[in-house]
Amino acid sequence: MTIKQVVKSAQQRLKGYENEAIFLLCEYLQKNRTWLFLNEDLDIDEKPYFQLVNRFKNGEPFEYIFEKATFWGLEFFIKKRVLIPRYDSEILLSKIIKLYEKYPCKKILEIGFGSGILSIIFAKIFNCKITACDINPTALEVAKMNAKLHKVEHLIEFKLCNFELIQEDFELIFSNPPYIKNDYKLDIWVQNEPQDSLFGGELGYEILEKIILFARNKNVRFLACEFGYDQKEIVHKILCTNNFKSHFFKDERNFDRVFVAIAKNEIFNEKIF
Repeated sequence: MTIKQVVKSAQQRLKGYENEAIFLLCEYLQKNRTWLFLNEDLDIDEKPYFQLVNRFKNGEPFEYIFEKATFWGLEFFIKKRVLIPRYDSEILLSKIIKLYEKYPCKKILEIGFGSGILSIIFAKIFNCKITACDINPTALEVAKMNAKLHKVEHLIEFKLCNFELIQEDFELIFSNPPYIKNDYKLDIWVQNEPQDSLFGGELGYEILEKIILFARNKNVRFLACEFGYDQKEIVHKILCTNNFKSHFFKDERNFDRVFVAIAKNEIFNEKIF
């Protein structure tokens, strides 16, 4: 079949996701859209491509199909049983970068490192040491591979453990924790991601609350987290109760998405954001 015929057939199979059919073909052929357009009469072996189309149609995300994800303009290895990085987390990363530029911290902890992207980019930018923990053995494997890929393996100590068991004290803690309500209906692609990295409990914010309590008990200076779009009010209340001042930031869809909390006894310049 020609590229033109293959695209038409794939788009018919993926009604409503026609652009994804193009993306899959670009990845399969390792070519861009312009090349496809200029070579639409070229014959290709369509069988492997249609296998990819079927995998996507049945709910397998692109990132698992091709075992890679792009974040902050960098490419990372990804595989099944590890949470797929999302653009929203770049907001969290941008805020802790601005924070660290003004208030460098020696003891830093990431809770729930997943594929390792946040700690890796942070360490890459500042050449600083970070401790990162997660309870997912596959995440540990993937994060170590990504740290080596980006040449920061000597800067990050990845720990396979529950954060509540960590004994050390920290100045800065950041996290993109599970914060979705247990009864929330996910689309078929997200359903293939690790559920314990997505669901935070019956209310959704239970793990966030545990992280805030943990941060208070560790006397941290700064805590930064991603959270659910409808959780600002309750998260703000929990932070205030635990002696944190908080700043909230929206995503591109104007949903509340990230907070940076500062210990109330910390002298802080609010203009840095």
